[in-house]
Amino acid sequence: MLKHPLLAFYVLACAVTWAFHIPLALAAVGAVGWRLPAWVHVLGALGPLAASLGMTWATRGPAGLRDLARRATTWQGGWGWLAFALLSPGACFLASGAVLSLFRGDMTALRGFGYAAELPQLGWLGTWLLWTLTFGFCEEMGWRGFMLPRLQQGRGAYAATLLLGLLWAFWHVPSFFYNMPVNPMVWVAFLISILAGSVVMTWLYNSTGGSILIPALWHGAFDTAVAGADGMVAGAVNACVIAGAIVILRRYGPDALSPQPKQVVSRGQE
Repeated sequence: MLKHPLLAFYVLACAVTWAFHIPLALAAVGAVGWRLPAWVHVLGALGPLAASLGMTWATRGPAGLRDLARRATTWQGGWGWLAFALLSPGACFLASGAVLSLFRGDMTALRGFGYAAELPQLGWLGTWLLWTLTFGFCEEMGWRGFMLPRLQQGRGAYAATLLLGLLWAFWHVPSFFYNMPVNPMVWVAFLISILAGSVVMTWLYNSTGGSILIPALWHGAFDTAVAGADGMVAGAVNACVIAGAIVILRRYGPDALSPQPKQVVSRGQE
């Protein structure tokens, strides 16, 4: 584990998450007779969090955990980053929904914001809190908090981001069989959106001095905007993210993907 901290982190993250997601997948395809409540899916977010805390303790001890906590609660660069993280996914949803509503002649495209199929009784604010605390913070404590700064050591931010995006997508595989249509084209579209979202979150992470808070808030806001949205609206929001990733890559280049230097953790710090 200490010789290969990234591999150990990823195996632990998948093991914890898949302990919740594989039973849901088996039930969905009829391989077993049990039925689990849909909200069990949310518990899978504990995987990256548990792996990050465990491997940070193992490699850097209490000082590493304190640094992780600091980065999860602070950021550099001003309030504009916080506003972008909280508001940009919702703004894309509203713009896309409004345009689609004009073409359809009704307001159905503006429905679905903040809807969680796993817990449909939650309002949009409750859903935002749920997604932010789980698939926002729990995931980003691992992907951006532990993995990204280590992947960026010795490689450019863009290369590190693509590698992280592929690993992040594979972590989702069991949920493909119960949380989205069993359709390879849908899976390819999901992979593209994961890679584009990874570029955006690397930009946020490096630009704010290694803050976990800002990518986590953006991740939670994005899930709030697309999880229950009309398919065309969700696709339009993802298109905005892809366009943003292209602009970031062209504007800042592949080495840092941000106006600030890439954030790294070297083997000497562990």
